[in-house]
Amino acid sequence: MVRIETMKKPVDLNRFRHLYPFTSRYYKNNGLQYHYLDEGYGEPVVMLHGNPTWSFFYRNMVNALSGEYRTIVPDHIGCGLSEKPGLDRYDYRLKSRVNDLDRLLIHLDIQEGITLMVHDWGGMIGMVYALRHPERIRRLIITNTAGFFPPKQKGLPFRLWLIRYMTPFAVPAVLCGNLFAAAAVHMAPCTKLPPDVRTGLTAPYNCPGNRIATLKFVQDIPLCREDPSYGLVRYADENLTNLRRIPMLILWGRRDFVFDTDYYHEWRRRFPRAEAHFFEDAGHYLLEDKPNEIASYVKDFLKKHPA
Repeated sequence: MVRIETMKKPVDLNRFRHLYPFTSRYYKNNGLQYHYLDEGYGEPVVMLHGNPTWSFFYRNMVNALSGEYRTIVPDHIGCGLSEKPGLDRYDYRLKSRVNDLDRLLIHLDIQEGITLMVHDWGGMIGMVYALRHPERIRRLIITNTAGFFPPKQKGLPFRLWLIRYMTPFAVPAVLCGNLFAAAAVHMAPCTKLPPDVRTGLTAPYNCPGNRIATLKFVQDIPLCREDPSYGLVRYADENLTNLRRIPMLILWGRRDFVFDTDYYHEWRRRFPRAEAHFFEDAGHYLLEDKPNEIASYVKDFLKKHPA
């Protein structure tokens, strides 16, 4: 993979700058350029994306909240406008991603009153961080994600199983064919996305060397005890209810082929006092399907639970 990892192309922001008019900021994270947005002032709302999205996914939330709150949206290493290193410089494991977030928030001196909004793999990253520092967390906002092992002993959906286990297929399909990111813009939302939104979502993954994270995220899904991230996911799974004292808002799109309704019901079982809203006509990219409704529910929730 070394040769592929050296094939890089810059991201052309001009093609979707009208949708993403924010100031890019960078933090040197263990020698790697870690990109993040830092818009607005007030209580910090930290938004964590998953795979294969990036901070662009939260653009509508930044616009909706930054007038009253400080919105922090990092791009995980290998994603968005962050550096995309080879495997000799970064291991692309869950533990590293939690440590990245920890260091960024220390760098920004954000260590109390944090609202975490999470999606997809951002959920596991955020829940491990919250369990590590529960005293720093003021609110939790959950959108189509997990902080536990698959409920009801569910297996991986077939598309993810192919990428997770069929390495001879996965490497060329994801790295060379951009299978994961390109397919997601059509499969993850229920609505047909405008061309400029599709461009924005996929722009950082514009060549094989820029797609390593989209492959490694899937390959890091722990399914057995021997997998490197298994212990950390087990820690989250076994301790997640320690966060019950923290106000939680659950926003869920039903038509999600990965985080389906079993995941929603598992969140509800573990957090029966959480405020929850279920969208029948939304999918995995909930924030693309229901941007205005999500922003409204989030703003109401933040005001219901002031710092």
